[in-house]
Amino acid sequence: QVQLVESGGGLVQAGDSLRLSCAASGSTFSRYNMGWFRQAPGKEREFVAAIMWSGGSTAYADSVKGRFTISRDNAKNTVYLQMSSLKPEDTAVYYCAADKIWIGAHNSYDYWGQGTQVTVSS
Repeated sequence: QVQLVESGGGLVQAGDSLRLSCAASGSTFSRYNMGWFRQAPGKEREFVAAIMWSGGSTAYADSVKGRFTISRDNAKNTVYLQMSSLKPEDTAVYYCAADKIWIGAHNSYDYWGQGTQVTVSS
C-alpha cells in the first residue's frame, strides 16, 4: 500500500504560478506510476497529468498542456505538478494518485490522496 499527501494548494490570481507536491509513504514509491486529477464544484473528477514510474513518459490533458508540468523525485518519494499561467477555470481540488500499472488518463488508480484546494481568482 501507499499513502499519498498533497500540499501546495492555495489562492492565487490569474496568470500566477503554483507548485503542488504529493508525498508518498508506505511502499516503494519508484514502483508506482503517478497521476494528478482535479475536481471542480459540481463537476466530475478529470485527468490533469500523469508520469511513469521512471519519469520516462508523461501525459497531459489538452486543457493544461503547455502550462502544467508533472515531475517526480524518486529519492524524495514525491511527485510535483508545476502550474503556470493559471486560469480561473483551473480552480478545483487537486488529487494525486498512484498505480503500479501505467493507466495514464484513466481514473482507476489504486491509491488516492485527500486533495489540495487550488483557487484562481480573475
